[in-house]
Amino acid sequence: MKIYDYNGKKNICGKKIKEARKRLKLSQENLAAKLQTEGINIERDSVSRIEIGTRFVADYELLVLSEILGVSPEWLLSDK
Repeated sequence: MKIYDYNGKKNICGKKIKEARKRLKLSQENLAAKLQTEGINIERDSVSRIEIGTRFVADYELLVLSEILGVSPEWLLSDK
């Protein structure tokens, strides 16, 4: 499967995920553990790659991330 880049990134939500995670004072490891609890098989290094934009984020992952981080999926996808 070919995953395309958008402006050199594999996702547009990484910066917002990092911002929301830090606001909640969660480490990348803690966020990965919370995602695993919700059935998303992910490790700390994958959270890091999402945040820097080198890992694709599936739609179901985005929904679970928004729930855990207490933000809307739309906010994660916004440029503002």
